[in-house]
Parts: sequence; C-alpha cells; structure tokens
Amino acid sequence: MPEPVPMRLDVNDLRTFYASPLGLVTHRFVARAIEGFLGSVSGLRILGLGYVTPYLGPVHVIAERTLAFMPATHGVVNWPATGRSVTALADPTMLPLPEAAVDRVVLVHALEGVESPSELLAEVWRVLTPGGRMILVVPNRTGVWARRDATPFGHGQPYSRSQLSRLMRDTLFSPEGWTETLYMPPVRSRLMLQSASTWEWLGTSLSLPFAGVHVIDATKQLYRPVAVQQVRRVKARMRSSILVPAGQPG
Repeated sequence: MPEPVPMRLDVNDLRTFYASPLGLVTHRFVARAIEGFLGSVSGLRILGLGYVTPYLGPVHVIAERTLAFMPATHGVVNWPATGRSVTALADPTMLPLPEAAVDRVVLVHALEGVESPSELLAEVWRVLTPGGRMILVVPNRTGVWARRDATPFGHGQPYSRSQLSRLMRDTLFSPEGWTETLYMPPVRSRLMLQSASTWEWLGTSLSLPFAGVHVIDATKQLYRPVAVQQVRRVKARMRSSILVPAGQPG
C-alpha cells in the first residue's frame, strides 16, 4: 500500500474538529499524555509547533513564557482569547528564535505535515536549551486513525515506532518516555464516544498495537554517541601506526 502524502490542514478545520464531540474526547486523552510528560512548567519557556493551542491552556498560565508557532499551510489564529496573543506564523524549519531559547517544545499536527522531518527536528534541537525536552505527538502508522481523513491525525505521514526511533537518533534526541493513546475507533457514534475510556483502558492494559498516536518525551543530546566498534577501529589503527611506522629505512 502506498504511503500517505502530506496534506494541508486548514486552521479552521482543526478548530472545528476540536470543538466537536470526537475532538473533545481526543483532546482529553492526548492532553493527559502530554501533561504527564511535561510535568511542572513553572519558570520554563514553552514553544508549541503545529496546532498546539488546545493543549497549551494549563501551560500558559504557569510557564514563564509561552509561544505557539503555526505553519503558513495551516494559517494562524489569535490565542489566547484574552490578553496578548502568543501565536505567529512561522516556517517550522526556520524558526525566528535564537539558539537555546526555550526549555520545552510541544509538537502536535506538525511532524507528519512537513516534507523534511529531519530538518524540523534539527531546528527544534537548535532552539532547545541543553538538556531541554521535546514532547512529540505523531499519528501511528499501524493505527486506524491514520487511515481515516475525517480527523487531523488522518492527514500527512504517519510513523511507526522504529521510524521515529531512527529519526530521533539521527537528530540527536534521546526518548525518555513513550506512550500511545486513542485506542477507540475515530467515529462520531455517541455509543463509541461514551465507551472511549473503556477502549483506552483495554488498549493500554493489553499494549494493543493499533493506538491512534504516539506521544514521546525526548531529551536533547549534546553529543552524538560514538559506537564501540568505531572506537575499537580507531584504536587498532593507532596501534598499527605505532608498531609499523611509515618510511622505515631499508
């Protein structure tokens, strides 16, 4: 089966989804996973990338500073409803921030919609402080949600666990926590929505493979790890150069 191609999501479609009964249930489970990884944000600088404003409400009132950057393909809305807006349009691969500017980055409806995910995560790495953390929400390739475009998680490129592991390794992120959520089918049936908590409990308890999204807590690495085999090869070359020096007189 061919891979899904990135599709553009309009900010109005996203707002409509999160205001719907299915969107409210979605928000409840995804927000619980995000908040579990974020922990206390008092005194921290938080950046949201993608369409993150539904998940930043509790963060905004506690954090030292909150920013929400939305890609031009989505459009932008003012948020919060009262006070100074913290949202702006920005290219997610060229963020208008200096290096080490934020302590946490939360990505929702972001990674799956870009052409170069490695460039996006490299830019997240750049703006994070040393030891800063990224909370990443991404559609699960094996889940039902990625196959139905009736929700935002059915748009763009979904990922398997192994694909995300390789991507984070290549961009110098170390996963510290990993969970899945949205085990219920993405349908608007009232009965299904009422049983959402049961689906979630069963999926989590049995570690079922068809959750709708991955939620990952990853830490910025400061140095790329060197493979043991590579170190051994370097040491072997050093010993050879000592034992058999070049240019020995005959």
